[in-house]
Amino acid sequence: MPTLNELLHAASRTFAIGIDLLPEPLREEVRVAYLLLRVSDYLEDNVSMEPGRKAELLGRWAGVLEGRDAPEALSAAIGVVREETPDALVAAHLTQVHQALRAQRPAARAIVERHVRDSTLGMERWAVRGPDFADEGDLDDYMHEVAGRVGWLLTELFALDVRDVARRRDEMLELGREFGLALQTVNVIRGLHSDWERGWVFIPRSFLEGPGAEAVALFSADSRDAVRERTVLERLVRKAERHLEAARAYIGLIPRRCHGIRLFCLLPYFFAVRTLAVSRGNARVFEEETKIRREEVRRIVGASRLLGWSHAWVRWYSARLARPSTPLPEPS
Repeated sequence: MPTLNELLHAASRTFAIGIDLLPEPLREEVRVAYLLLRVSDYLEDNVSMEPGRKAELLGRWAGVLEGRDAPEALSAAIGVVREETPDALVAAHLTQVHQALRAQRPAARAIVERHVRDSTLGMERWAVRGPDFADEGDLDDYMHEVAGRVGWLLTELFALDVRDVARRRDEMLELGREFGLALQTVNVIRGLHSDWERGWVFIPRSFLEGPGAEAVALFSADSRDAVRERTVLERLVRKAERHLEAARAYIGLIPRRCHGIRLFCLLPYFFAVRTLAVSRGNARVFEEETKIRREEVRRIVGASRLLGWSHAWVRWYSARLARPSTPLPEPS
């Protein structure tokens, strides 16, 4: 049986980098919260399940988190997990992950249970509704359930040990939600094609121009429209940039002395800024998933560990990352 840390690194190498930098007991609490959410993601994103089946299992997972159902019963209901994906690996060990949750300090456990449950119930609602986004408000509603609530979860965990976060709790909860929306908007952009392949298009109808315009036409070789593609992509990019401004403000409120927590927040923020930069104006996002190079990930991590304590440096480095043609310097 893999350890929780092995599950974490198998599920996400990039998030694992930041989680490993957190102080204890926060590190273990965030690790467990992340893995619990990956179980929810597995149930939501599973391409082999019908929407009704997804909703049923998501509801039962919420019941486990509320203490109304046993994780062993849910695991039996899911059956043998045959998919070879990171989420599937975690879902195959959901009983082990849930057991780790029960070992957390009571205050942290209550926070994690509440927010993961609420996020799971939001996914259940959207599993029934399906990929129907009339406008930006619909998209924000979905993104709040899968990412905005995570910003709330993390902020409440930080507030348990960091007095400055507890003192500015309301402000940081709002910015934390925006942080989640920022990362999710960038995920939407970089995953436009892969999401379309599984039947979900996260482009609001209001982002399309012209009567009868449909988002699926952006992905069809027979109906590609370069002007419409640029318009839609630019609207998504501007939306991401607005949320990322709030994310940087959130990081600025984390005390410099809490270097591990700052790094945990800085790394996904910087990765998102760079991913957005290489996606902007790139019509290939409608053909394939956008990724930043591993070499860039390594350089961002190295530079952040050296200088991430500085607010001025964060602003400067953000601007540098936002220019995709600019090579990143080696940290020294």
